Amino acid sequence: MTAALTADIIDLLAGLGRGHDIATLRDQRAQARENAQLSFAALLEPENPGDFTLAERYAVAQFVAELHDFPDAVEFYADVLGDESPDLVGTVRALAADAAAAGPVGTYREPGLRGESVAVEPWAPSADAAAALGPRLTAALAHTHLLVIRPREASADALAALVRAGWNADDIVSLSQLVAFLAFQLRASWGLRVLAGAPGEGGVDRTTGTASTASAASTGATGAAARSDAAVGSDAAVAELITEYPDLHRPEHFTQQSLGWVPWLAPVAEAELTDEQRDALVDPLRAKMPYFRLLARDPAALRARTLTDLDIFFNTEGGIGRAERELAATAASRHNGCVFCASVHSAAATRESGREATVQALLDEGVGADLADATWNAVVSASVSLTNTPLGFGEADVRGLRAAGLSDAEIIDVVNGAAFFNWANRLMLSLGEPEVPAKRGQS
Repeated sequence: MTAALTADIIDLLAGLGRGHDIATLRDQRAQARENAQLSFAALLEPENPGDFTLAERYAVAQFVAELHDFPDAVEFYADVLGDESPDLVGTVRALAADAAAAGPVGTYREPGLRGESVAVEPWAPSADAAAALGPRLTAALAHTHLLVIRPREASADALAALVRAGWNADDIVSLSQLVAFLAFQLRASWGLRVLAGAPGEGGVDRTTGTASTASAASTGATGAAARSDAAVGSDAAVAELITEYPDLHRPEHFTQQSLGWVPWLAPVAEAELTDEQRDALVDPLRAKMPYFRLLARDPAALRARTLTDLDIFFNTEGGIGRAERELAATAASRHNGCVFCASVHSAAATRESGREATVQALLDEGVGADLADATWNAVVSASVSLTNTPLGFGEADVRGLRAAGLSDAEIIDVVNGAAFFNWANRLMLSLGEPEVPAKRGQS
C-alpha cells in the first residue's frame, strides 16, 4: 500500500494527471491538497494502528466507496483491502449491495424539523455475516452506514453500540474521522472528475447504479473474524465513556443563533493534553473547546483536517469569495441535517455577505429555496448534488455554475467547501449534539 502514497489520492480518484489543468488549479490550495493526503495517511496508513486494525480501516473504506457508487474509489479501496485481507473484499461488496440506499435521510431529533424527516430502516450486517465478521467490524459497518446514509440519526446510543462491541474511545474517534474524511475525499474527487469532463468511468454500471457482487456466503474473515473473541465492552464501560444530557436545552430548528455543542464521548482533559495533541489543535485557544479536545484523541488526523479546513475556507487567492464558500457549507449542512454546523456557517455567510434574510430563507425553506441570485442558487444546487449519496453531482451542475459566471478555479472552491462539510457534519453529528446556551443571568 505504501506505493499509493506516492500519488495524490484525490487526483488519482479524479483521474487527473499532474499536468492536467484541474490538477494545476488545485495547487492554488496547496495546504488543502497536502493535508487531504496527510489525512489519508493518518487514517488509513497510521504508523501505529493499534486496536483499529488496517484490515478494519480498509474494509470501512471499501464499504463507504461502494455506498457512494464511485467505481474508481471502489476499485482502489478493494485493492487496498485485498492486499491486507483478500477474503474480506467480496464480503464487503456483498454487504454494500444489500445496504445500498439513497441519502442523506433519517429522522430529525429537533421537534421543529420533524415534518422534514424521511424515516428509513436502520441497516446492519445479517446474523450470518456478523458471525463471520466478528462484533467489532459488524458494529463498525453498521455505524458507517448510519453516518453515510442517516447522519442526522447519529446518537449516544450509536456510540454505546460501538463500546459494547469492544471499541475504545480513541478508536471511536478515529472511526468517525475515517468515515467523515472519506465522505469528503470521495466528493472532492468526484466533483473534480466531473469538472474535468470525465464522469462515470470505472467498473460500475452507472445505468443501474449497482456493482457486481460476490455471494454473501463468501464471508471470509481474515483479519476480522480473528477478532471475534475480542473483549466486548460492558455496560460499565458504556457508563464510563458515554454521557447523555436529559435536561439539555436543545434547538428546535435551523437557526443563525450561536449554539453550543456537548460531546457524548469524553474529550481529553485540557490538563492532560500531550504536546502532540496541543500541536494538533493548531490554535491554542481550541484547548478550551470540548469538540477539538475530543478530536485530539487522534492528533495526526485532527491536525491534517484543521489545516485542510483553513485553506479551503480562508485562502481566497484566485478563487471564489468567502460568502460563497460559507454558503456551500451551509447548504451541505442543511441537506445533511446538521443544525450546529448550519448555525455557524449560515451566520458566517450573513457576516460575509450582509444578506441575512436570504441566508435565513435557505434555513427556513430548505435547499430548494429560491435565493433570487443566479450565483447563489447555482452554488446551493451544486452543493446539494454533491452531498447526495450516491453522488448526484454531474455535468448539469458544472454548466449551472459556469452559466452563473464561475471560473473553474471558483468551482473547485465550491466543490471543496461542500465536500468538506460532509466531513464536518458527520463529525459533529456522530460525536455530540447542539445546545441553546443559557441567557445571561440564567443558571
